[in-house]
Amino acid sequence: MATMASPPHPKKPKMSSDDDDDAGEPTSPTAADAIASEPPRRRYKRRKIAIFLAYCGAGYQGMQKNPGARTIEGDLEEALFLSGAVPDNDRAQPRRYDWARAARTDKGVSAAGQVVSGRFYIDPPGFIDRLNSHLDPQIRIFGFKRATASFNAKKFCDRRRYVYLLPVFALDPNAHPDRESVMASLGTGNELLRCLECSERGRKVAGLMGRQSKLSDQNASLDFGNGEGVDVVEESAPQVKTIDGKEEEMEMAARTSEFSYGEKEKERFNAILKQYVGTHNFHNFTTRTKAEDPSAQRFIISFEADHVVNIEGVDFVRCEVVGQSFMLHQIRKMIGLAVAIMRNCAPESLMEVALRKVVRINVPTAPEVGLYLDECLFTSYNQKWKDSHEDMSMEAYAEQAEEFKIKHIFPHIASMELKEGAVALWLHSLNHRNYPDFRFLESNGETAGLEHVKVDEAAN
Repeated sequence: MATMASPPHPKKPKMSSDDDDDAGEPTSPTAADAIASEPPRRRYKRRKIAIFLAYCGAGYQGMQKNPGARTIEGDLEEALFLSGAVPDNDRAQPRRYDWARAARTDKGVSAAGQVVSGRFYIDPPGFIDRLNSHLDPQIRIFGFKRATASFNAKKFCDRRRYVYLLPVFALDPNAHPDRESVMASLGTGNELLRCLECSERGRKVAGLMGRQSKLSDQNASLDFGNGEGVDVVEESAPQVKTIDGKEEEMEMAARTSEFSYGEKEKERFNAILKQYVGTHNFHNFTTRTKAEDPSAQRFIISFEADHVVNIEGVDFVRCEVVGQSFMLHQIRKMIGLAVAIMRNCAPESLMEVALRKVVRINVPTAPEVGLYLDECLFTSYNQKWKDSHEDMSMEAYAEQAEEFKIKHIFPHIASMELKEGAVALWLHSLNHRNYPDFRFLESNGETAGLEHVKVDEAAN
């Protein structure tokens, strides 16, 4: 006969510590008083938020954190920790609080509408003030907005708008001529002058201005291999001699240039920029990206240069480009080639060639100082969550952003041109010696030397 199993013992009920005379009793009246008088601690929760900010890129090695370099992200991460938004065990470990940036700006590039996201402690009230108190004045936090738990500033940003402020004189073919143009003009009766404006700044573009150099072109303190610009030699202002010796007259002519960004120039420049619009392979407009790499394919929504702004006496053309995303140096190279074409340094047909997947050419890179991120757009996110979450846009901070641009970004751009001649010196490099591909097309439109620039098919 089978033995019947005994019924299970009933579970012992949990006893509250309040009913346990020994466990809850303090050791002394003094301890009891201390416990009773201690205010209850509030336990704050982390919140997924999007932070809207601006910064001037001067002195920073870009947005993205890089060990050993001063970056916007590095300063921001530390400020978040010091303000109590990030706990001790998450310090310097952004992945642990779901960190993301909407755009990655290069060295020296500024931003008026950057967005970052993450899970942070935003209580008690005063989070933005605490955060700004731990940041340099050239980085300003405008505010934050609550987001969905899945929000990611990079993934949910479906387009970015950048602005490049280009000095109007950069589009004048006669302003800041290159060495080859100066030498070729000798004896023609229409000689181009040595660059008085640059020499007055106390800088010398080797082989073009200042004291005559006996160095060969190879040792002339120029480095144009990557189209980044020129090496500038600091020295006392050299004596500049014009072709005919009429120094004062020519200096006055240089200061009273009649070139302006009129309707004719605007129409031509916009026609050049419009060729970037659409989906193209931009492998020639970045570094370390091969033509066959899918990431080289980018979609440009618009590229326009319709307005001129005056900053500290210098006229700038406002070049605005909107795209889904951009690669390293892409916008600066797009501006660089467009300027070269406007100055007649390169044929306009080179634009179509530069966008070919099967051709590799060297495209000039405009200085970084004139570029800034204007706004990050979240169109699809806003449409999907419009009934339950705040609109993810800069609209609420537009006035603050404009004030920041006027106080920090615009003066920096103008100062770099007035004091350093950032764009002026770069213009001297736009010639066939530094960019042989400018001669890619012959006058009849036929490709010249194609075998030298075709992408190695074996590598594909």
